[in-house]
Amino acid sequence: MRFSESFIYQNNIIMTEKIQQSLRESTAMRWTALVLASLSIFGAYYFNYALSSIKPMLESILGWNSEDFGTYTSAYAWFNVFLFMLIFSGFILDKLGVRKTGLGATIVMFLGTALNYWAVKHQFSADAVVHLPILGDMKAQVWWSSLGFAVFGVGTEAIGITISKAVVRWFKGKEMALAMGMQMAIARLGTALAIGISIPLALKFSVTAPILFALIVMLLGVVSFIMFSILDIKLDKSENTADEVVNPDDEFKVKDILFIIGNLGFWYIAILCVLFYSAVFPFLFYANDLMVNKYNVDPSLAGTITMLLPFGTIILTPIFGGIYDKLGKGATIMIIGSLILILVHGILAIPSLNLWWIAAIMVIVLGIAFSLVPSAMWPSVPKIIPEKQLGTAYAVIFWIQNIGLMLVPLMLGIVLNNTNPDVAPNKKVVKAGIEKAVNETLGSASLSAKELTKIIDKASGAAVDSVVQYSRYVPIEEANIDVKNVENNIYTDVAAKLKNVTVPSDKKEAVKQVSNVAKDAAYQVIIKEKLNLRYDYFYDMLIFVGLSISSLLFAFLLKIEDKRKGYGLELPNIEK
Repeated sequence: MRFSESFIYQNNIIMTEKIQQSLRESTAMRWTALVLASLSIFGAYYFNYALSSIKPMLESILGWNSEDFGTYTSAYAWFNVFLFMLIFSGFILDKLGVRKTGLGATIVMFLGTALNYWAVKHQFSADAVVHLPILGDMKAQVWWSSLGFAVFGVGTEAIGITISKAVVRWFKGKEMALAMGMQMAIARLGTALAIGISIPLALKFSVTAPILFALIVMLLGVVSFIMFSILDIKLDKSENTADEVVNPDDEFKVKDILFIIGNLGFWYIAILCVLFYSAVFPFLFYANDLMVNKYNVDPSLAGTITMLLPFGTIILTPIFGGIYDKLGKGATIMIIGSLILILVHGILAIPSLNLWWIAAIMVIVLGIAFSLVPSAMWPSVPKIIPEKQLGTAYAVIFWIQNIGLMLVPLMLGIVLNNTNPDVAPNKKVVKAGIEKAVNETLGSASLSAKELTKIIDKASGAAVDSVVQYSRYVPIEEANIDVKNVENNIYTDVAAKLKNVTVPSDKKEAVKQVSNVAKDAAYQVIIKEKLNLRYDYFYDMLIFVGLSISSLLFAFLLKIEDKRKGYGLELPNIEK
């Protein structure tokens, strides 16, 4: 009897050990958890670039300018930086665990996207402004859209640090760099999707279509994270632990933040992060517009070139992560990536190099840099900071990163607007002339107000795009242009052409034909008047070059600190 009991007891121990090892040691379970967690941030990466892809349409149709766009893109970080929401997210993550923090973050992302959708869809009056202390007046639509983007940013950064900690939790001692690379690859599929389909969606439907699509994807992200949480609960049970109830001995204490901010290696990697990402993410915000204005790429194809960057990282980031796992050399990888970044932005800044294929090659090379640095940077953080402080450490890094992602896009928009002061106003002139002609000529036709608006928007955007893509004239200086006269000439010529058009009974065909006629008529006036509608990105590109050089400096400093402190950044991640 005693032998039986002993046998059963020992057998139970063996079975318990097998159960305890089943999920973390199971390759299928680890990677399933990774995919489910990563899909929750896929939508965030999509929406982050959904409107940046249609910047020219925001200007031609909604009346925004580059400074408005810079304000909108910088809004992503408002609450994270000024209200320290990212830091609080780190505290919450270390206190409440991955599951509760992640679910709350995905819901916040959805709410921010919904507010943004309402703001862009809502018809604000042309003179509607919001009075803000210190900042002054802001266009009402820009304000509400930016506010939605700011709320979205809170959720996105929270889910970012949550997934980073989740990967460490599931892959510690395993293929951590490869896992982080795969997580980034899945997320960047969202970026590629935004760059690739936002323009076609907006052209076929409206400027709100890419945001509506984002809302749907956000809901799927919430569902995906719930599924991940179910799997994560099973992991706790298999190891007889509880992510949601933190061990008091391992629980993060506020005083521990002093350890984090007193760590020189942490600061080097944090500053490298903000400089590197500020030289890449804001570039993606403006990349489509750069391709159109400098390289004369068809607006509907500009996203195809820009898509090469995230698609390249989707393949390369996991590969470089796997190399770091097996061979090490994390600090060296970050140095190489920063050098490539300098090369790319330096070549793109040269004014005389305006061939589209050069831009395409540089975007591909930039994708290599964007794969190298993150694949080594994020798995290096757990080597510098203890696991119990990782949530807050990632939060502080992301907070510093958000300062750059707030200031750099805003600075780019201000510089672009001030070095090209006549472009946005001239786009308004084109739309005003077309709008007046369409409303007066077709007002009595059997077209609804919505269809007339579609005609105006399509004709205005297409006329501007055609000039930027095909015309090579030297524009007349702003001071020498009679704006009212140009607007009147556009109105007169467009109206004259529209009077000779027989509007088809098929509404879709009517919108297509009439907008083409209006576009062609406006185009002829624009090139005759030599109206400036093309942005010069030279000074913005110099900003990117400066950021790239600075990132290289801190990559070297990090390698020196690793040698001094022995963090093991040059060592493999996989424990043998």
